[in-house]
Amino acid sequence: MARTAGSSGDLLRSSSSIVAETSRGYHILKIDGYSLSKGTPTGDYLKSHPFTVGGHRWYIRYYHNGNTPQSAGFVSIFLHLDVETESIANSAKARYQLRFVDDVGEEPVRSEAVSSFARNEGWGYHELITRDDLEKSKHLKDDSFAIRCDILVLNEFRAK
Repeated sequence: MARTAGSSGDLLRSSSSIVAETSRGYHILKIDGYSLSKGTPTGDYLKSHPFTVGGHRWYIRYYHNGNTPQSAGFVSIFLHLDVETESIANSAKARYQLRFVDDVGEEPVRSEAVSSFARNEGWGYHELITRDDLEKSKHLKDDSFAIRCDILVLNEFRAK
C-alpha cells in the first residue's frame, strides 16, 4: 500500500527566513581651519550640510569644545535625523560608526548597535577625543581633520 503525504508517519518540513532590508552610505565631515574654531563656546556647534542615506536626511553636529560643561575640552560629534520636510519619515532605525578619515580600513573610533532616531534627535559622543589629543595626533594636518560617519539604515524586516 502506497503512503501519501500527510498520512500517518510522514514528517512535513518547511522553513522561512526573516530578512533585514538595509541601506548603507557614509558622509565625510571635514573641519578646515580647526584653530579658528577654538573660540567656539561649549554647547555651540557647527552643522554639516544635510545628506541622504536610506531615504532619510541626516546631518552631523560638530562641537569643538564639547556639547555640555562636563565635556568641555573634548570634541563632541552627533549624528542627527533631519526631518524638516514632510516627505521624509519622522523616525529611523540605524547603526553608525565614526572614524577619522585617515583611519578608514582600521577599527572605527566608535561603533554603535542599532539606535532609534526620532525627529531632530541625535546620537553620538560627548567625549570623542580631547582637543589636546587631537592636536597631537596624526589626524590634524594643515589645520584640518575629517570624520567619516558610516550609516546602515534598517528599512524593514520581511519574511522570505
